[in-house]
Amino acid sequence: MGLEKAFVPERLVVGVLSSDEAAENAALAEMIERYGQLCFHSAKELFLWTRYYCPEMGDTILRSYWAFEQLVDPSMLAAIKRQTNAIELKLARNGKRTVNLDPGMLGSARFCLATTKDHSHRIPLSDGIYAELTLMFEHGEFRALPWTYPDWASQPVRQMLSELRTALLADLKRLTSALNLV
Repeated sequence: MGLEKAFVPERLVVGVLSSDEAAENAALAEMIERYGQLCFHSAKELFLWTRYYCPEMGDTILRSYWAFEQLVDPSMLAAIKRQTNAIELKLARNGKRTVNLDPGMLGSARFCLATTKDHSHRIPLSDGIYAELTLMFEHGEFRALPWTYPDWASQPVRQMLSELRTALLADLKRLTSALNLV
């Protein structure tokens, strides 16, 4: 029989799509208020992977990524997704989103996104939120799975997450050392 133990904290990473800079800044301010300062903010680039979001957000959509310094319990992923959904609705104009926030948890061996869409490879968490294993860390790199969205599967994003993973491991080591001193 296995014994239950606390989950190892993970890094909150958010994929951001935005068609309105003021809305994006407001979303970031709300996220910082809830989850603390960023340890990483990527450059913005045009989101050209799909036109799926264009009817709602317009033709010029920018993609960026945020990572938060404070580590969180990965079991909070569903609650975080509900909060990001609320932020998106608050910042919508005429019923259309101006910002899309996709929260995920970066652990030492995986990256999982939260979603409201059910599918065979998604695990129900709570309150209509599912977790998707998006990337697995194997043989020194993140590897995409057959269902991984192309932007998350891209080499630059996998490299970014590998670098964030290295920082996460250092943070976990410091946290463990501090707990052992107490």
